[in-house]
Amino acid sequence: MKYKFDSSKSLIEANTEGRFVEMVTESQGIIHKVCNIYCDDREHRKDLFQEILIQLWKSFGSFQGKAKFSTWMYRVSLNVALQYVRKERKKPSQTHLSDEVKNLSDTIQDDNYEEDLKQLYAAISQLNDIEKAIIMLYLEDRDNEEIAEIIGISQNYVRVRMNRSKEKLKRILNTQ
Repeated sequence: MKYKFDSSKSLIEANTEGRFVEMVTESQGIIHKVCNIYCDDREHRKDLFQEILIQLWKSFGSFQGKAKFSTWMYRVSLNVALQYVRKERKKPSQTHLSDEVKNLSDTIQDDNYEEDLKQLYAAISQLNDIEKAIIMLYLEDRDNEEIAEIIGISQNYVRVRMNRSKEKLKRILNTQ
């Protein structure tokens, strides 16, 4: 693959940027999933997506390849998301529409999958930050070892939190 050469950048910087764009493009679904898990509002998701991209670029030079790129990307994305959520919680509260009002739509939903997915995301949003991360990674078919590495906790703690989180999700979904 050839990269465009910007005269204001060195060849090394151009190659680094091209490699970064290529790697992030391949795994950008990770960022979207993190944003969907941690933000309900479309504008907040867009803001978080940008913040994650900025942090990934800033820390790309520190990626050593000891772990898979996707593992590193998850870790950076989750850390940025957690910081973003904490920062948002400190902001003065705003009036939000109730779920009933939000569900009013000018389009007809004829696909149960979309509704089920919305309910799952709504249930996941009620979990704490660590539980959200564990469930999201579990839904991505990540094994306990990789989840532990991404989040920075032990595999045993992942198993314990996973079981508790699943039970909590079942209770939430059964009350909806």
